[in-house]
Amino acid sequence: MNELIPTTLTADDIKQKARSLGADLVGIADGAIMDQYPPDPDNPRGPSDITEIDGGRVIVLAKRISFATSRLPAWNDQHKFYGDELLISALEELALDLVFWLEDNGVPGLLVPYHHVDPTKFLKGKDTQTTHPLSATHAAVEAGLGTLGLNHQLITPEYGPRVILGIVMTSEDIAPDQKMEKTLCLGPECGRCLKACPADAVQHWDRDWKSCDTYRSPFGFEFVADYLTGVMTETDQKKQIGMLRSMESSELFQAMLRGSGIITGCRRCADVCPVGDDYEELLKKWVDEIAEETPEKIARLAEMVDAELPKSYQNQKRWIGDLG
Repeated sequence: MNELIPTTLTADDIKQKARSLGADLVGIADGAIMDQYPPDPDNPRGPSDITEIDGGRVIVLAKRISFATSRLPAWNDQHKFYGDELLISALEELALDLVFWLEDNGVPGLLVPYHHVDPTKFLKGKDTQTTHPLSATHAAVEAGLGTLGLNHQLITPEYGPRVILGIVMTSEDIAPDQKMEKTLCLGPECGRCLKACPADAVQHWDRDWKSCDTYRSPFGFEFVADYLTGVMTETDQKKQIGMLRSMESSELFQAMLRGSGIITGCRRCADVCPVGDDYEELLKKWVDEIAEETPEKIARLAEMVDAELPKSYQNQKRWIGDLG
């Protein structure tokens, strides 16, 4: 059990410092509450699973995604991948600066590394997926930054789902924020995330994560393993050399060089979400029409509207919020 230590710093001090370092949103979650309510009871992941010393409070940091990249219609536009990778780097530097500022004030801080898609997901085979030790989206909800949406992505009042998250844990005795009780998501009555998803991964208050991963991490571990296996097992030397000099190899090289397409990838659902103070003025004109919309998707949304709430909603109700 994480024990809290007295400090002269306040929650407002920390939030003000984080914003001065570049955070757009800051919230503080109670580590004990996160331990008590794990997102997946069959695979509990809480602050105490990382450390039993300095996980009493979970500081969640968010940086907004550049709205210019959200205006680009293609899910795999490299400017999106590259821009998000730079955001992750900036967020990690911000979090590290906050850690050292905390330590300068006599308070421990532990940075939890950012993982968009767990790189060890196929460690034990393609059908076995390991998970990150702490869910940043659920931590953000507990920290009062927003609620989960139809596809279980974080939605914030300010930027909708167009944010990237970072986490710093501490044992400092500071006041945590309260989570929102009512959902921000407009549900299947809106369904823009489902209409826009190229993987067709959005379900009724759930997500097909395996289908999603092929797009949100197009050059991730699965692609690397399959591609290199193909190169190594090719018996025709001329074809093998051709594979090494192919566009796929070039894209993989660029991805590994920058992380673009590995820890960043498709966020089409976030781009078209109408929730957020930024949407009407900065995005709607450019993303209102959804090219991926099909009659089949519209019919499926209509079925969701009339259907009973699924078990996936009940399991995540704490973080999705009340629908009424």
